[in-house]
Amino acid sequence: MADQSKNTPAIFELNNGTMQVKISNYGATITSLSVPDKNGKLADVVLGFDSVDPYVKGLAPYFGCIVGRVANRIKEGKFSLNGVNYSLPINKPPNSLHGGNKGFDKKIWDVAEHKKDGDKPFITFKYHSADGEEGYPGAVSVTATYTLTSATTMRLDMEAVPESKDTPISLAQHTYWNLAVPTGEILPVKGTPFDFTEEKRIAKLSEGTSSRVLNLWTNVPGMQFYTGNYVNGVVGKGNAIYEKHVGVCLETQGFPNAINQSNFPSVVVKAGEKYQHTMLFEFSA
Repeated sequence: MADQSKNTPAIFELNNGTMQVKISNYGATITSLSVPDKNGKLADVVLGFDSVDPYVKGLAPYFGCIVGRVANRIKEGKFSLNGVNYSLPINKPPNSLHGGNKGFDKKIWDVAEHKKDGDKPFITFKYHSADGEEGYPGAVSVTATYTLTSATTMRLDMEAVPESKDTPISLAQHTYWNLAVPTGEILPVKGTPFDFTEEKRIAKLSEGTSSRVLNLWTNVPGMQFYTGNYVNGVVGKGNAIYEKHVGVCLETQGFPNAINQSNFPSVVVKAGEKYQHTMLFEFSA
């Protein structure tokens, strides 16, 4: 299967009998994630599209993908490292955003391993980022593994190793969550009433009607809480119209523009060392 999917965008499934996740090798993107509500009713709680085509056509405002080499913005697309000045594409003027014009979210990753169902189903994606890609120094080997670790828990392990040069690395999983709306309903334009609290590296989303709760655990220092301000009339799954604030992103990551802020935790990974970023998505109702 890995060979056939080398250059073709496709969607792969993980199913442990309780939750079902669909993930594409295009951007290592979560396209669908179905978990039960308090009555055991399965519903898809992520924004996205029914097929892989709209993602490839660039219609998704970073729905569900892994962004990199550096998530969030780098001021004016400039930084210097080890005495060298680097210039990145200004794809979100006046800054460089989420890795540039063609970041990791717009690349086809290799499927290294895939266990679809049974106990702890998982899929491992690999991507090789070339030296100089989108203006960044040095080649980097990237791995992302999604695992259904228990009935209603998904784990994402992201690793990246710079091969020859030090480089900034800060990956983020950019899924838009909406714990209330099953696919196919026309979504309300007004923001859904999510409860958002942060307690010691945990993000917690809860939604009243379905009683679904998402707890998010991570090992990285920062989190961008994004409420979909730039989502505007996107036609998503089941022809649902996604407007502003219809989903929220919990993007755990390094701090924005950290490469230019010496007082922020460093996002520089030295050649041969390993960047590790784990996220645990724990659903309950």
